Amino acid sequence: MPDKKIPVALVTGKGGPHLGAYFSALASSPDCDEVVVCDPGGDCFDEAKAKLGEKLSAVFTDLDRMLKAADPDLALVSVEAAEAPPVLDRLLDADCHLFVEKPACTRAEDIEPLVAKAEEKGLQMMFALANRITPAVRKMRELIDDGTLGDLYGAEIHLVADQTRLSKESYQNSWFADRERAGGGHLIWLGIHWLDLTMLATGHAITDVSGFAGIVGGQPLKIEDSAALAMRFDNGAFGTMHSGYYLDKGYHSHLRLWGSNGWIEYAEHLGGRTEVPLRWYRNDEPEKGIVDYDGPMEPKGYTPYVHQCIRAAAGTGKAPITGAEALRVLRTIFAFYEAAETGKTVAVPS
Repeated sequence: MPDKKIPVALVTGKGGPHLGAYFSALASSPDCDEVVVCDPGGDCFDEAKAKLGEKLSAVFTDLDRMLKAADPDLALVSVEAAEAPPVLDRLLDADCHLFVEKPACTRAEDIEPLVAKAEEKGLQMMFALANRITPAVRKMRELIDDGTLGDLYGAEIHLVADQTRLSKESYQNSWFADRERAGGGHLIWLGIHWLDLTMLATGHAITDVSGFAGIVGGQPLKIEDSAALAMRFDNGAFGTMHSGYYLDKGYHSHLRLWGSNGWIEYAEHLGGRTEVPLRWYRNDEPEKGIVDYDGPMEPKGYTPYVHQCIRAAAGTGKAPITGAEALRVLRTIFAFYEAAETGKTVAVPS
């Protein structure tokens, strides 16, 4: 497709996540020709000027004034989850494509009409689930499409991060540590990435969830630091997930899939070290044994993901995620929170 440069708005506020990564991505994007920044408190203006340089065309403390003065094609929104829905709604009214920092809501019902509005207007609504573009993840989906797994039988998801952040007073006083402001804890902030990857890779939605959520680390939080999920997929397969803050640093993360024709394992961090990210085995090719992925490791991370979203907004590339796909994983998470509170299995709304 031909090159096309578009203007982008970055809309944020106090506690807006990943701003450093987003400024760097906007600065390096060849498809973004100028950036306006809206921050009611102005806290990020100095960083914006330092990282965006001449690309920064204006700063604003009021969203409506920004939209009257500028005409961005894409708005990158990084705000507190509880504050996000009305901001997204206003930007959709202004015909902006959206890049959305997750979770962007404290209940799925607040996102549902926004996804519908974006679809009606023909606008992209792309959530920041950047693992989707990782080459090994894309290879995993190709393997499944090619029949390596066969029919899905079971899934095991494991994502553990550091407990250290929870002990800091600054974190305990932030919106991330308050469910009414964040929607939830580890599962909705970090576990969401791997739930999304599982449904993306297998092509199967999660239909029913149950399990437990709570605080096991003893910190004074208003969110869960641990969640244990049991899941049923739309083909009848079962899955489990462990999602929690336990380590002193780093991550332990993997996804294992078993099927009628073999198995696939995707792992980013095990035991504090990065291993071969993807390996698989086919029952109908036993002579090959276990096959290790030897493909590219890049691009991955927020910078190339933001670049791809900008191209999608410009109409020169494909969106890495749809609003409907983001809504699917959010509905799954909030159904699980209901299940954990009631002690019952809950059906995920479709």
